[in-house]
Amino acid sequence: MRIVVGATGASGSMLALETLRQLRDAGAETHLVVSASAPVTIAHELGSHGLEQLHDMATAVHEATDIAAPIASGSFDTDGMIVAPCSMRTLSAIAHGFGDGLLTRAADVTLKERRRLVLLPREAPLHEIHLNSMLTLSRMGVVIAPPVPHFYAKPQTIEDAVREIAARALIWLGIDPGERMTRWDGVQSVSGD
Repeated sequence: MRIVVGATGASGSMLALETLRQLRDAGAETHLVVSASAPVTIAHELGSHGLEQLHDMATAVHEATDIAAPIASGSFDTDGMIVAPCSMRTLSAIAHGFGDGLLTRAADVTLKERRRLVLLPREAPLHEIHLNSMLTLSRMGVVIAPPVPHFYAKPQTIEDAVREIAARALIWLGIDPGERMTRWDGVQSVSGD
């Protein structure tokens, strides 16, 4: 599989790193594009070598301003795209076809070619403009998945929660994450409750 991975300046750089790690482990070819503002957040959250870590996990890295990159064209066949984390600015730009850089152009291509697009938006609380942009994208078949912890998986660390969130994102891209994801098998009732 060939997946485009976008990372924006929203908080949640761990999501980008774990998503790339899991895609690599699943044997996917990944094409990474980092928004212009993302390196500041990545350095703050992952340290001074964070951007290098992301680059090392990706099969190919494309500059945010390189509108001539292969992922800017529908003729470059991909199986989908994920933006993790996704800022509200990027989500809004995608919702309204504002392809002002490679990341939003690649998402626009993903939409026009009717490929899978998964967005992990990072914002709270949400106002009406955020919600309307999400609704617009959802109506086009985009998976809008705020990175909410899956509490029934009983995560012990933030890394556990991030691993679960990334694994679910892989499923929405059509990729089996294997044992990384806790699968619900029901609740056994306990007598005396």
